[in-house]
Amino acid sequence: MPSPSAPLPSLLLRIELADIEPTIWRHVLVPPAITLAQLHDVLQASLGWHDLHLHEFHIDGINYGVPDPDGGDSPPLQDEAGKTLLGVLGSATSFNYVYDFGDDWEHQITVQPYRPAKHAPPAPVCLDGANAGPPEDVGGPWAFGQFVEAMADPRHPEHETMLDWHGQPFDPQAWDIERVNRRLKRLSHTWRRHDLNIS
Repeated sequence: MPSPSAPLPSLLLRIELADIEPTIWRHVLVPPAITLAQLHDVLQASLGWHDLHLHEFHIDGINYGVPDPDGGDSPPLQDEAGKTLLGVLGSATSFNYVYDFGDDWEHQITVQPYRPAKHAPPAPVCLDGANAGPPEDVGGPWAFGQFVEAMADPRHPEHETMLDWHGQPFDPQAWDIERVNRRLKRLSHTWRRHDLNIS
């Protein structure tokens, strides 16, 4: 265990989208003091989401997110602002993040042991993964399967409709780790500016 004065190592998160085969997953290093609001941004960048919808974290029996100012949250939602992942994780080693209520994209996230290399890349950074994230508003896991099937078969009755909707071909096995890391790098620059109160 690190001494009290030693910096904590980065956290290695395994992120998987539930109810999809083959599994869409990412391994992402995040800073040890990452807040839930920052983690939300990391998850959006890692899966290719565009932060168009509401989200919630389900961690150790408590729901966190951005509460409805009118108090309409059911079940009750704790404000994620200012809360760190380590601060709310407790003894848990896994938790869920749900994005886009309606499509209900459930991300199963596991905090895994990580032995930092001598020259570990600065967090946040994506180390590995597989398969393309679903497009926004495709309709959830079941509809995504139908979308992939239609896009893969030019003779499928929905092929042209889906192609027009998506605007380009879709390869479910293609994802670009460099693009993910460019998005994550932009996040770290944004966090640094906020920490330094730079406008």
